[in-house]
Formats: sequence, C-alpha cells, structure tokens
Amino acid sequence: MSQKIAQESPLQSLNRFITTHDESTGKSVFSNAVLEQNPTQVVPGVVFRQGYVTKKFPVQLNGDEDLDAYQSFLKSPPGLVNSSGTVLRIVDLPPQSTSPMHRTVSLDYGIVLIGEVDLLLDSGEVRTMRPGDMAIQRGTMHAWVNKNPTEWARIAFVLQPSEPVVVGGKKLEEDYADMEGVKKSE
Repeated sequence: MSQKIAQESPLQSLNRFITTHDESTGKSVFSNAVLEQNPTQVVPGVVFRQGYVTKKFPVQLNGDEDLDAYQSFLKSPPGLVNSSGTVLRIVDLPPQSTSPMHRTVSLDYGIVLIGEVDLLLDSGEVRTMRPGDMAIQRGTMHAWVNKNPTEWARIAFVLQPSEPVVVGGKKLEEDYADMEGVKKSE
C-alpha cells in the first residue's frame, strides 16, 4: 500500500462553528474570529484539518484566550500534539494507503466518520473500524490502514496531553517515523 500520497481529499469540506459570549449582554453568540470553513493541511499520506487547538489544559475561555491561541496555530500548524493543550483534528486517509507507524505522547480518542479503516499496532494486532467505532490510543505505536481501492476514509481525533508513558522502566517518546511535513510537538 502507498504511504506517500499527497493530494486534496474529495470528501466534503468541513465547517466549524465556534461559540462565545456577547460582552454587553452575556448571551451566547457565534464567534467570527476565524473563518467557519476549516482549512486543510496536505501531508504525504493524509489530509489534516485542525478543527481546534488549545495551548493549555484546562482551557482558559475568558477573554477568548483560547481563540487567540487557535489563530496562531492556524498560521503554522504544529506537530501531531500540543504537549500542553488539546487538539481536535479530522484526518482523511486516501484509498489503499497506510500511515507510517507512529506514537503520540497523548491520550487520543479516534472516531471513524466515513469508510472503514484498520488500526494496526506494532505488535501486529489489528482491529477493523467502521463508522461510529472508537479507538482510545494511550501512547501506543500504531498505523492507520485504508484498504479500500477507491474510497477515502475520515477519522475525527481528540488529542489530550498526558504524562509520559513509561514501560519496563523506559520512557516512550513521540515517534512520527517518516511523516514528512509534520513538526514535533510543542
């Protein structure tokens, strides 16, 4: 299977609707701080959409500090994880493709939205995931496989910072293998 496909996804583009408060009335309103259409970042093998990124956890919502942080991330997309905040990311995986085997130092919730993907672990274990299925990634080495010969797959991820994982007395570091265009976590 190909691992170095760099192309735009044909799947529907995504909008995000961010809420905030009107300072004078205290009522809920939609923010216009960022465009509603979620931009894409094409990385060989996948298409990323940064739905939202925060710089710290717990998140500071007062004064729209989180919105300011997100705007800075949009200017220069970070690595797979922000080590002190959260990430909402949508990943589109092309037909007949496999992501590099990789590890994030985070607790990741992955939910398949479109298509069918295999979650492959470095032990060789595999689980096939269909729309609505969830993966709870706990700092493990893994890859995503879309075996379909013609259809793209889409997965939504929520990444949260975690303490470093230690196995057998060894601290496990993030490992992005050969993911071109992906920077190390901040």
